[in-house]
Amino acid sequence: MKVTVDTNIIYQALHSSVGASHAILQLIRAGEVQLSLSVPVFEEYRDVLYRPKTIKETGLSREDMEKVLDFIAFVGVATPIDYLWRPNLKDESDNMFVELALASGSEYLITRNIRHYTIDNELILDAFGIITPCDFLQE
Repeated sequence: MKVTVDTNIIYQALHSSVGASHAILQLIRAGEVQLSLSVPVFEEYRDVLYRPKTIKETGLSREDMEKVLDFIAFVGVATPIDYLWRPNLKDESDNMFVELALASGSEYLITRNIRHYTIDNELILDAFGIITPCDFLQE
């Protein structure tokens, strides 16, 4: 199964070793779930993980974050984005996750912020499900 993962899931997985986000990262690590990856999404992951606030809150070092990013780059299924969808979501940075989910054929976009993708959104997304980490694990 191929999924697109919002940055908040990666952050939460590193922030706490318990919970659904961490379990999803473990599924990816075990090869049971494929992580879709594009250059813009990887850059977003890197930007968030290298923030001093993230490093402080997770208790990980910059070197630890480099290892996490190396892991993501290694296991991620590289997906070129040939056509930019601009669903014009309220948060512009969320558009890249929709683009990746569509281009990669992901079954799910996993996020803790479902409302960012569904509230006041004119685009009907039926090619993939938008789901929370807990709901994904129950599926």
